[in-house]
Amino acid sequence: MTDETSTAHYSAFIPEIWSQKLNSMLAKNCVMLQCVNRNYEGEIKNQGDTVTIITPADVTISTVTDTAISYSELNPTEADLVIDQKKFFAFKIGDIAKAQANQDIMEAHLQSAKNAIEEVQDTYLLSQYAYADSGNVVNGGSAITLSKTTIYSYFVELALKLKNANALNNNQKPWVVINPTIESYLLQSTEFINAHNVADETLREGAIGRIAGLDVLVSTNLAATAGYYYVLAGTNEAITFASQLSKIETLRDKDSFSDLVRGLYLYGAKTVQPKALAKMIVTVPS
Repeated sequence: MTDETSTAHYSAFIPEIWSQKLNSMLAKNCVMLQCVNRNYEGEIKNQGDTVTIITPADVTISTVTDTAISYSELNPTEADLVIDQKKFFAFKIGDIAKAQANQDIMEAHLQSAKNAIEEVQDTYLLSQYAYADSGNVVNGGSAITLSKTTIYSYFVELALKLKNANALNNNQKPWVVINPTIESYLLQSTEFINAHNVADETLREGAIGRIAGLDVLVSTNLAATAGYYYVLAGTNEAITFASQLSKIETLRDKDSFSDLVRGLYLYGAKTVQPKALAKMIVTVPS
């Protein structure tokens, strides 16, 4: 094999190319990225790993009377969005494999890295169920036993929690994330509308359909906990997310004829509108 050919193959592993492509791939498709906002990501990248988010206080409306106008003092709340989740990947590419590789092998490695990052990212974002407003928990937090005949009524109640919390203002489209076990019951419900039957309305990418006005997404990262499953619903206003693919670099392995590839991925999330999240804990018959 000529030096020119070898160099051409090696160019597929230039870190800058990896970084640009992987960043682009991570910007879409992930289940929970369809359900969050990234309003402060630009500020994170420009100002560092923390940004303070100020949420305005509610304004009280009063009736005009003959008495003097009284002024209420507003106390907006502050919360820090911190990029505190640090993950890395690291692997070795042998010279023989590299010499025989073409552009496809780079794409395969990028896809593998993307899948691995999305697994941990999705799990992390789904853990935000812990910050749902206490008034938005179906059945007071007690576990619900789902069946194909009762599942619709519980999803209606889940959507109602969001409506009563005024989370659906400004044309917010609510979503719900379930796991494949719950999906198997949902598909047997006559009230469930499959994606191909949802009129002309646009569903989120990857949504399988709609029930009780909620776009339904499925994630295997909503795993069982002590025999129970969490179902998380909300709007994109609830959780804000920011991420940075901080670095991808290659090093020469001093102990073998190989190159070492490693990447650092940083991310963080904050539930800024707890009333825009609702949840229920469910179990299914064995």
